[in-house]
Amino acid sequence: MDPKPAKYTPKSEDDVIDLVTRFPFAWIVSSDGAFNATPLPIRPHLADGRLVALIGHFGRNNPQVERLRAHPRAHLLFTGPHGYISPSWLSDRTQAPTWNYASATFACDIHLIEDASGIETLLRDLIDTQEAGREQAWSLDDMGERAARLARGVIGFRADIVDSQASFKLGQDEVDREYREILTALDRDGETDLADAMRRQNPHR
Repeated sequence: MDPKPAKYTPKSEDDVIDLVTRFPFAWIVSSDGAFNATPLPIRPHLADGRLVALIGHFGRNNPQVERLRAHPRAHLLFTGPHGYISPSWLSDRTQAPTWNYASATFACDIHLIEDASGIETLLRDLIDTQEAGREQAWSLDDMGERAARLARGVIGFRADIVDSQASFKLGQDEVDREYREILTALDRDGETDLADAMRRQNPHR
Protein backbone atom coordinates (compact mmCIF):
# COMPACT_ATOMS: atom_id res chain seq x y z
CA MET A 1 0.00 0.00 0.00
CA ASP A 2 1.21 3.53 -0.73
CA PRO A 3 2.25 5.21 2.52
CA LYS A 4 0.36 8.28 3.71
CA PRO A 5 2.18 11.31 5.17
CA ALA A 6 3.47 10.53 8.65
CA LYS A 7 1.53 13.46 10.13
CA TYR A 8 -1.70 11.59 9.32
CA THR A 9 -0.68 8.47 11.25
CA PRO A 10 -3.09 7.56 14.07
CA LYS A 11 -1.81 8.17 17.57
CA SER A 12 -2.05 4.47 18.41
CA GLU A 13 -3.54 1.19 17.24
CA ASP A 14 -6.35 1.82 19.73
CA ASP A 15 -7.54 4.63 17.45
CA VAL A 16 -7.80 2.18 14.54
CA ILE A 17 -9.62 -0.39 16.70
CA ASP A 18 -12.01 2.36 17.79
CA LEU A 19 -12.68 3.29 14.14
CA VAL A 20 -13.44 -0.32 13.16
CA THR A 21 -15.63 -0.78 16.24
CA ARG A 22 -17.63 2.44 15.98
CA PHE A 23 -17.92 2.52 12.16
CA PRO A 24 -18.26 -1.19 11.31
CA PHE A 25 -19.86 -0.94 7.86
CA ALA A 26 -17.01 -1.58 5.42
CA TRP A 27 -16.32 -2.62 1.83
CA ILE A 28 -14.70 -5.97 1.16
CA VAL A 29 -13.01 -5.82 -2.25
CA SER A 30 -11.59 -8.91 -3.94
CA SER A 31 -8.00 -8.75 -5.16
CA ASP A 32 -8.08 -11.27 -8.01
CA GLY A 33 -8.12 -8.81 -10.91
CA ALA A 34 -11.90 -8.90 -11.40
CA PHE A 35 -14.10 -6.33 -9.72
CA ASN A 36 -16.07 -7.75 -6.81
CA ALA A 37 -17.03 -5.59 -3.84
CA THR A 38 -19.64 -5.94 -1.11
CA PRO A 39 -20.50 -3.58 1.78
CA LEU A 40 -20.82 -5.53 5.03
CA PRO A 41 -20.89 -5.03 8.81
CA ILE A 42 -17.54 -6.15 10.22
CA ARG A 43 -16.32 -6.94 13.72
CA PRO A 44 -12.72 -6.67 14.95
CA HIS A 45 -10.91 -9.70 16.37
CA LEU A 46 -8.21 -8.93 18.93
CA ALA A 47 -5.35 -11.00 20.32
CA ASP A 48 -3.43 -9.61 23.31
CA GLY A 49 -5.03 -6.23 22.62
CA ARG A 50 -3.89 -6.15 19.00
CA LEU A 51 -6.13 -6.12 15.95
CA VAL A 52 -5.25 -9.33 14.08
CA ALA A 53 -8.36 -10.16 12.05
CA LEU A 54 -11.77 -8.93 10.93
CA ILE A 55 -14.92 -11.03 11.10
CA GLY A 56 -18.04 -10.87 8.94
CA HIS A 57 -20.49 -12.79 6.80
CA PHE A 58 -21.88 -12.85 3.27
CA GLY A 59 -25.22 -13.92 1.96
CA ARG A 60 -24.51 -17.47 0.80
CA ASN A 61 -25.67 -16.67 -2.76
CA ASN A 62 -23.30 -13.69 -3.11
CA PRO A 63 -21.07 -14.46 -6.15
CA GLN A 64 -18.10 -12.88 -4.38
CA VAL A 65 -17.98 -15.93 -2.09
CA GLU A 66 -16.83 -18.18 -4.91
CA ARG A 67 -14.31 -15.58 -6.07
CA LEU A 68 -12.83 -15.53 -2.58
CA ARG A 69 -12.87 -19.30 -2.36
CA ALA A 70 -10.66 -19.40 -5.47
CA HIS A 71 -8.59 -16.28 -4.64
CA PRO A 72 -8.76 -15.65 -0.89
CA ARG A 73 -7.03 -12.24 -0.75
CA ALA A 74 -9.15 -9.11 -0.27
CA HIS A 75 -8.98 -5.54 0.97
CA LEU A 76 -11.34 -4.27 3.64
CA LEU A 77 -11.99 -0.53 3.53
CA PHE A 78 -13.32 1.44 6.50
CA THR A 79 -14.33 5.10 6.68
CA GLY A 80 -14.69 6.77 10.04
CA PRO A 81 -15.78 10.34 10.86
CA HIS A 82 -15.40 12.67 7.88
CA GLY A 83 -16.72 15.93 6.53
CA TYR A 84 -16.26 19.00 4.38
CA ILE A 85 -14.32 21.84 5.97
CA SER A 86 -15.67 25.17 4.70
CA PRO A 87 -13.53 28.31 4.41
CA SER A 88 -16.68 30.19 5.42
CA TRP A 89 -15.90 29.13 8.99
CA LEU A 90 -12.50 30.83 8.98
CA SER A 91 -11.37 34.37 9.66
CA ASP A 92 -9.01 34.03 6.71
CA ARG A 93 -11.32 33.54 3.73
CA THR A 94 -8.38 33.08 1.34
CA GLN A 95 -8.01 29.51 2.66
CA ALA A 96 -9.11 26.62 0.45
CA PRO A 97 -11.76 24.09 1.43
CA THR A 98 -10.63 20.64 2.48
CA TRP A 99 -12.02 17.35 3.77
CA ASN A 100 -11.16 15.92 7.16
CA TYR A 101 -11.48 12.18 7.63
CA ALA A 102 -10.32 8.99 9.31
CA SER A 103 -9.95 5.84 7.24
CA ALA A 104 -8.33 2.42 7.44
CA THR A 105 -7.52 -0.18 4.78
CA PHE A 106 -6.57 -3.79 5.48
CA ALA A 107 -5.10 -6.38 3.12
CA CYS A 108 -6.36 -9.73 4.36
CA ASP A 109 -6.32 -13.44 3.73
CA ILE A 110 -9.91 -14.70 3.79
CA HIS A 111 -10.90 -17.93 5.52
CA LEU A 112 -14.51 -18.93 4.97
CA ILE A 113 -16.56 -20.16 7.94
CA GLU A 114 -19.17 -22.67 6.86
CA ASP A 115 -19.98 -24.77 9.94
CA ALA A 116 -23.23 -24.00 11.75
CA SER A 117 -21.56 -23.39 15.12
CA GLY A 118 -19.04 -20.93 13.69
CA ILE A 119 -21.73 -19.02 11.81
CA GLU A 120 -23.93 -18.82 14.91
CA THR A 121 -21.02 -17.50 16.96
CA LEU A 122 -20.25 -14.65 14.55
CA LEU A 123 -23.95 -13.75 14.14
CA ARG A 124 -24.40 -13.61 17.91
CA ASP A 125 -21.30 -11.45 18.29
CA LEU A 126 -22.54 -8.95 15.70
CA ILE A 127 -26.12 -8.86 16.98
CA ASP A 128 -25.22 -8.66 20.66
CA THR A 129 -22.79 -5.81 19.96
CA GLN A 130 -25.33 -3.80 17.97
CA GLU A 131 -28.13 -4.45 20.48
CA ALA A 132 -26.05 -3.56 23.55
CA GLY A 133 -27.63 -0.77 25.59
CA ARG A 134 -30.93 -0.77 23.71
CA GLU A 135 -34.19 -0.80 25.63
CA GLN A 136 -35.73 -4.25 25.20
CA ALA A 137 -32.62 -5.42 23.36
CA TRP A 138 -33.22 -8.12 20.76
CA SER A 139 -31.44 -11.48 20.72
CA LEU A 140 -30.96 -14.15 18.09
CA ASP A 141 -32.87 -16.46 20.43
CA ASP A 142 -35.98 -14.33 19.90
CA MET A 143 -36.24 -15.80 16.40
CA GLY A 144 -36.75 -19.31 17.71
CA GLU A 145 -36.53 -21.93 14.96
CA ARG A 146 -36.11 -19.24 12.29
CA ALA A 147 -32.59 -18.53 13.57
CA ALA A 148 -31.25 -21.82 12.19
CA ARG A 149 -32.81 -21.10 8.79
CA LEU A 150 -31.25 -17.64 8.80
CA ALA A 151 -27.83 -19.10 9.58
CA ARG A 152 -28.07 -21.51 6.65
CA GLY A 153 -28.45 -18.52 4.32
CA VAL A 154 -25.10 -16.96 5.19
CA ILE A 155 -21.44 -17.89 5.09
CA GLY A 156 -18.98 -16.39 7.52
CA PHE A 157 -15.38 -15.36 7.12
CA ARG A 158 -12.31 -14.46 9.12
CA ALA A 159 -10.04 -11.96 7.38
CA ASP A 160 -6.53 -12.35 8.78
CA ILE A 161 -4.69 -9.04 8.45
CA VAL A 162 -1.43 -9.18 6.49
CA ASP A 163 -0.97 -5.44 5.92
CA SER A 164 -2.76 -2.27 6.91
CA GLN A 165 -2.76 1.46 6.41
CA ALA A 166 -4.69 4.11 8.32
CA SER A 167 -4.94 7.80 7.56
CA PHE A 168 -6.35 10.24 10.10
CA LYS A 169 -6.37 13.67 8.44
CA LEU A 170 -7.94 15.60 11.29
CA GLY A 171 -6.67 19.14 11.43
CA GLN A 172 -2.92 18.56 11.70
CA ASP A 173 -2.40 20.99 8.78
CA GLU A 174 -4.26 23.87 10.40
CA VAL A 175 -2.73 26.71 12.39
CA ASP A 176 -4.13 27.01 15.89
CA ARG A 177 -6.61 29.80 15.14
CA GLU A 178 -8.12 28.02 12.16
CA TYR A 179 -8.12 24.70 14.01
CA ARG A 180 -10.20 26.30 16.79
CA GLU A 181 -12.56 27.92 14.28
CA ILE A 182 -13.16 24.59 12.56
CA LEU A 183 -13.95 22.89 15.87
CA THR A 184 -16.35 25.68 16.82
CA ALA A 185 -18.22 25.29 13.52
CA LEU A 186 -18.37 21.50 13.74
CA ASP A 187 -19.69 21.66 17.31
CA ARG A 188 -22.26 24.27 16.28
CA ASP A 189 -23.45 22.16 13.34
CA GLY A 190 -23.72 18.97 15.36
CA GLU A 191 -20.79 17.21 13.65
CA THR A 192 -19.69 15.81 16.98
CA ASP A 193 -18.09 12.59 15.68
CA LEU A 194 -15.68 14.54 13.47
CA ALA A 195 -14.99 17.18 16.13
CA ASP A 196 -14.29 14.51 18.75
CA ALA A 197 -11.96 12.67 16.35
CA MET A 198 -10.03 15.88 15.75
CA ARG A 199 -9.63 16.43 19.46
CA ARG A 200 -8.39 12.88 20.00
CA GLN A 201 -5.84 13.23 17.21
CA ASN A 202 -4.63 16.60 18.51
CA PRO A 203 -4.70 16.19 22.29
CA HIS A 204 -2.35 19.09 23.06
CA ARG A 205 -4.13 21.73 21.00
